[in-house]
Amino acid sequence: MNEQKALRLRLEELRVEHRDLDDAIGHLAVTLPFDQIKLQRLKKRKLVLKDEIAKLESQLVPDIIA
Repeated sequence: MNEQKALRLRLEELRVEHRDLDDAIGHLAVTLPFDQIKLQRLKKRKLVLKDEIAKLESQLVPDIIA
C-alpha cells in the first residue's frame, strides 16, 4: 500500500472517530446529571483528533509554489 493511500485510510478513520465523539458529547450533554469530567475529556480528545485530521490533510495536499 502506498503512503498516500495509507494516509487517506487513516484520515477516514480519524474522521469517523471525530463524528462518533461528536455524537457521544451530544448525548452526554443532554442527560442529567452529566459527568462534567467525562465531557471535558471527550471534548479534549475531539480537539486532538481535529488537529491530527488537519495535519494529515495538509500532508495530502501537494505544495504549490506560487
